[in-house]
Amino acid sequence: MYRDKKIAVVVPAYNEEDLIATTVRGVPDFVDAVAVTDDASVDGTAARVAEVAASDPRVTLIRHEENQGVGAAVVDGYRKAVADGMDIAVVMAGDNQMPPEHLQRLLDPLIDGGYDAAKGNRFLGEQLAMRMPRHRVLGNIVLTLLTKMASGYWSIFDAQNGYWAVTTDSLRRLDLSRIARRYDLENSMLIQMNIINARVADVAIPAVYGYEQSAIRVWRDVPRIMLTLFSGFWRRVFLKYVLYNFHPIALFLFAGLALVAWAVGIGAWAAIYSIGPESATTGTVMLSVLPFLVGFQLLLAALVLDIINEPR
Repeated sequence: MYRDKKIAVVVPAYNEEDLIATTVRGVPDFVDAVAVTDDASVDGTAARVAEVAASDPRVTLIRHEENQGVGAAVVDGYRKAVADGMDIAVVMAGDNQMPPEHLQRLLDPLIDGGYDAAKGNRFLGEQLAMRMPRHRVLGNIVLTLLTKMASGYWSIFDAQNGYWAVTTDSLRRLDLSRIARRYDLENSMLIQMNIINARVADVAIPAVYGYEQSAIRVWRDVPRIMLTLFSGFWRRVFLKYVLYNFHPIALFLFAGLALVAWAVGIGAWAAIYSIGPESATTGTVMLSVLPFLVGFQLLLAALVLDIINEPR
């Protein structure tokens, strides 16, 4: 236990036979349970976990017969932590990139600050992200900006960081079937956490980069993440600002989008009409300009209100 709280560590793993034993053995002694989900690995990952489990009764192996993705592996671990009566579940990837000596940094905000979840941020603090490969830095920044908009957690950065701690009370409130099953896990998780008004803390934690290889493929995984962000944004807006409690944000957003769409349509028609000897009248131009200005102001107001409305 850690400060009277039962702690479970969830380890998703796929073809991690070289690093999985190091990862599991590095879990601190105060952790009560370690659930390793082998996502249908084709190497010796399961055998390595079994070897560690033979000397560590905390370790449990969950096996997938078919590869379902890192998100599915994490969700199965979450379900086990809830079923076992744990208080907090922490995700640590099977590639040993998440330093166990910093695990307490994630737990303290939940215990002392009353947060529902805490996630690692490799960009907080001086030089924390300097060891991250540059292409990862650029991709992370872009996805983080899009995730801010989709999730409504405008103060959260490093969206793709999977080093998470979340209370099992929050997991019980979440619809875990809605959590994305692949590498859009973290983005999906943030969106779902906002829907239940969960407070999420950003914690400065460095990553460890060795000889592991990233399994993310740009042309395969980025479109899926974009789709998750797009659909998640509209689901969050509908549930939080329309269905559960009608909020001015929804009114400003929908009215602003309608006015901007009208303005773009009229503007395009006026531009086409003006090709040749004819030209659009001042009144026609104003039918495009005025709705655009009003619509833009409404969208800006919706944005500001969404930032203010972030769970804090």
